[in-house]
Amino acid sequence: MKWLPLLALLISPLVSAVTLDELQQRFTEQPVVRAHFDQTRTIKDLPQPLRSQGEMLIARDHGLLWDQKKPFPMMLLLDDKRMVQVINGQPPQTVTAENNPQMFQFNHLLRALFQADRKVLEENFRIAFNDLGNGRWSLVLTPTTTPLDKIFSTLDLGGATFLESIRLNDKQGDRTDITLSQHQLTPASLTDDERQRFAAP
Repeated sequence: MKWLPLLALLISPLVSAVTLDELQQRFTEQPVVRAHFDQTRTIKDLPQPLRSQGEMLIARDHGLLWDQKKPFPMMLLLDDKRMVQVINGQPPQTVTAENNPQMFQFNHLLRALFQADRKVLEENFRIAFNDLGNGRWSLVLTPTTTPLDKIFSTLDLGGATFLESIRLNDKQGDRTDITLSQHQLTPASLTDDERQRFAAP
């Protein structure tokens, strides 16, 4: 889908600067986005960073599916009502707003990041949005609400047509870097397999 960024540049006026509202509109017009992710977690007390990779799916009307392939299988599903985690084929663990409100709040926020939901972001962060030119942008979020302000110093996002990078800087001095690539917008609705995964108990 290499023509998508080029197409976006041709359609949008070349002189226009990217704004957060435009970014939210851009992401809202992508009902289903699939991408490959590479994640690196740098922990100050460990000599080597922890690396993982897999596939990510964000569906506007369903939620977020995080399907880690390496170094071991782990599936994470987030929707409006729950977070379900399955590690290495073990029984699923389910978190809801009732049994773990703080974790659920963070998961709700994670979806807001992927969808550039301005209302949710403004309720939880001080926002510094920068237009980098050529359709590229960066977004630095500084937490203003608890427990986020106790966990993270900043969350840094960047991209162009799509969200391409996320950096989570935590208060302990550790860092998580996520790179998203190979974005696909088709098919624009969930496949049968994807729909079944979101419907799983």
